[in-house]
Amino acid sequence: MKVFKKNTVPKVPRTAPLFTGPVSMQSFVGPDLSKRFMITEVHFENSVRNKFHKHTIEQVLIVTEGKGIVATEKEEITVTPGDIVFIPAEEIHWHGAAPGSAFSHLYVMSPDSKTTQTEA
Repeated sequence: MKVFKKNTVPKVPRTAPLFTGPVSMQSFVGPDLSKRFMITEVHFENSVRNKFHKHTIEQVLIVTEGKGIVATEKEEITVTPGDIVFIPAEEIHWHGAAPGSAFSHLYVMSPDSKTTQTEA
């Protein structure tokens, strides 16, 4: 068993073509601890989001802070702390901070999942 204290895990700044601006991440469970899933918290600054993308395996988002948006090609849903979002494999989507708010969520997914960015 391993217990994680959220405030002891460093937030690592990250920039990547997938994001519209800077984010930071805290990885709690990764391939070094589990072959079956990863748990990482992503912290988005005001209005920052990731671009449309899809995963080869399902993804779960657990909203922890702020006000965010989770969108598919057909709809946008506002989410707040306590909301849990299930994203099926291969569903094209994005998620990030709503205008005027920072936003954080935990994601749970398989380390075997591959992400494909579908938006330039």
